[in-house]
Amino acid sequence: MLEPTAGTSGSRVDPRVLRTRALLRTAALELASERDADTITMADIAERATVNRATVYQHYKDRDELLLAAMESEITALARAAARCPLAYPPDRMPAELVELFRHVESNTRLYRQMLGPNGTARFVNHLRDLLANEVTTQMDAAGARSDGAPPNDLRAHYVAGAFVGLITRWLTRPDLLSAEAVAAAAWEGLRRAS
Repeated sequence: MLEPTAGTSGSRVDPRVLRTRALLRTAALELASERDADTITMADIAERATVNRATVYQHYKDRDELLLAAMESEITALARAAARCPLAYPPDRMPAELVELFRHVESNTRLYRQMLGPNGTARFVNHLRDLLANEVTTQMDAAGARSDGAPPNDLRAHYVAGAFVGLITRWLTRPDLLSAEAVAAAAWEGLRRAS
């Protein structure tokens, strides 16, 4: 998890520090779901969290670090959904887990739209892609290395993860939001062709 260590003594974190960080992350998520990430300032977050602006800087070095920490639970949930879905070697029929992965994003459309849209943060996009790529690499490694001269698993995994992030981004920024099922079907077809 991406949590700064400010305010820690040994391995125990002061409960006040944890409460303050929770307030800041909640404020950042609320603001990120309301408007473009690049328009959010540390002062906005401090005001929403009802803390002094200097307090924000004691816990996070900049807005992007705070937004990424705030989105960590969302990213982790998406990575968990990807872990349940066969992304490396898709089966003959579209797995229900793939639909669930897109339903997770759909249930948080506004937040993902803001974070992946043109005014989102590169750190968020990179972190999301890396987590998905790590999950795909894990699945490929568990299935055994390919011997047909295919590129290394990590390159293939980043290809799939990049495609997923691109697909999710396009889906959420289309004027007509397709259903999670429709997008899952498109992703599944792409996965089958890529594997």
